[in-house]
Amino acid sequence: MEQLNFKVTDEEQGIRIDRYLAERMKEQSRSYLQKLIKENGVTVNGETVKSNYKVQKDDCVMIDIPVLEEPDIIPEDIPLDILFEDDDVLVINKPKNTVVHPSAGHYSHTIVNAVMFHCKGNLSGINGVMRPGIVHRIDMDTTGAIVICKNDLAHQSLAEQLKEHSITRKYRAIVCGNIKEDEGTISGAIGRHPVDRKKMAINERTGKAAVTHYRVLERFGNYTYVECQLETGRTHQIRVHMASKGHPLLGDTIYGPSKCQFNLQGQCLHAMVLGFIHPKSNEYVEFEAPLPDYFTHLLQNLRK
Repeated sequence: MEQLNFKVTDEEQGIRIDRYLAERMKEQSRSYLQKLIKENGVTVNGETVKSNYKVQKDDCVMIDIPVLEEPDIIPEDIPLDILFEDDDVLVINKPKNTVVHPSAGHYSHTIVNAVMFHCKGNLSGINGVMRPGIVHRIDMDTTGAIVICKNDLAHQSLAEQLKEHSITRKYRAIVCGNIKEDEGTISGAIGRHPVDRKKMAINERTGKAAVTHYRVLERFGNYTYVECQLETGRTHQIRVHMASKGHPLLGDTIYGPSKCQFNLQGQCLHAMVLGFIHPKSNEYVEFEAPLPDYFTHLLQNLRK
């Protein structure tokens, strides 16, 4: 059992306890926290409360979180599109509709299952049983380049580069609408959506700083083909930032229109270029993942 303690600040008073905990514990869903409250796993000043309790300044909130047993992740012989490999790192081109690492209810057919089979267990262990070798990720419906670390030294090096925002990450996307300017920068802290916990949003109060640079590659009237370069790497960053400018990604039914005329599987987003300092040679290396077929076919149709 993991026990966490919080003290309510002046700015936080008056917030429902379930929302308060969701803001404090962004890795947990609000429904899970409500379940813990219902099961008397949360106390305020030593007393159990209900989800609609509104916290007051200096309240002492204590929450008991059951330790979940991590399931065995089984290596699976799943083909990988390998862009580069040596003794330290593996760079792959992730296909669409594929999850990077296992999560609750989704323990097989992930990139982790595939690299465990391919690397025969030679992966960094820093991120634990569920995410061996994983130093960063991209969304299930986003395609493109990600790097897998084969040892802890490589993992520490890449994690530090990610922290310093020194890794090159260039994406290709098709967005809705006609972007008038040729290039621009979007700055806006990203955090959990205040109402829908499955979504992210521009949230300057509780979010983390996020910066996306974009430039127009081609215009198609109602759509624009762009390159987006990440300065930071927040969850759903490009999707949230472009939507905030009135140009959601084509096919993104979460942050854009609920229907897409092109019958796409999720957002039209591809991690095309990935560059970093190699953890052993200390030299800059860069890799390019070719556009997937659906993306090139879509571009051809738009050009017509």
